[in-house]
Amino acid sequence: MAKFELAAFADEYSPVFDEQIKGLIENGISNLEIRGVDGHSIDAVTPDEAKELKKKLDASGIRVSSMGSPLGKIDLKDDMDAHIEKEKHIIELAHIFGCDRIRMFSFYHEGRDADDCRSEVMERLGKMLKASEGEGVVLCHENERGIYGDNAVRCLDIQKEFGGEIKLVFDHANFICVDCEPYPYAFDMLKDCIFYMHIKDAMPDKTMAPAGVGCGRFVETFTELDEYDKTYICTVEPHLQVFEGLAELEGKDSKVVTNQYPSRAAAFRAACDAIKGVIAKAQCR
Repeated sequence: MAKFELAAFADEYSPVFDEQIKGLIENGISNLEIRGVDGHSIDAVTPDEAKELKKKLDASGIRVSSMGSPLGKIDLKDDMDAHIEKEKHIIELAHIFGCDRIRMFSFYHEGRDADDCRSEVMERLGKMLKASEGEGVVLCHENERGIYGDNAVRCLDIQKEFGGEIKLVFDHANFICVDCEPYPYAFDMLKDCIFYMHIKDAMPDKTMAPAGVGCGRFVETFTELDEYDKTYICTVEPHLQVFEGLAELEGKDSKVVTNQYPSRAAAFRAACDAIKGVIAKAQCR
């Protein structure tokens, strides 16, 4: 039987860090995937600022489950040396937060076919992996629209290329948004590689939805995962209302629905309640 432990991107509850802590506590979540802090991306936080944030988290009984970093979310034309320096900074922050997971991506390739860019992508991912050696952190690749690893086949390719040293973050909605069926197709291909998950669903027209409401087939997914003797961190990522930094995260084609809930707090609560319901159903089967 699996253990499912909830985390959240609390910057979707509020841009204000103190309010993020409040939102986590209100929803009974004790893990934060830290991404946006007081209106800034986590990679803009200084070490001294991180130490102060850590004090607040410790006082509230909340731990950082993963660094929600933007690593790998640049184009293949962009400067890789500067990006490695950013990686080193994020690793330093991870140490301060007592966190060993760093979420990352596998590069945009504007104007080029993904398969034609494979060697460049793997070279860059290899450099990122080398920069993390001996640091006690794990790079965790998320499937995301527009990057090399946006579909199940190329996510599996990354897993095979690096022998599982780069871990897999499974996101149902992101697969739906690139017309890759998350369950059973992507799940069957990747289920043995799943390290942790981002929790958001999507409708057939690619608008975002709470887990189990869209076409991601969350209950079936979690029923199968429950057969594994593993602990899965499940990071709630609502995307049900517009929030600071959304355009940068999702681009101009984002289909976040902005009128389903009266407030960001309500949208956040709905997303948290939905995955709790999914897990309850899956573990009762």
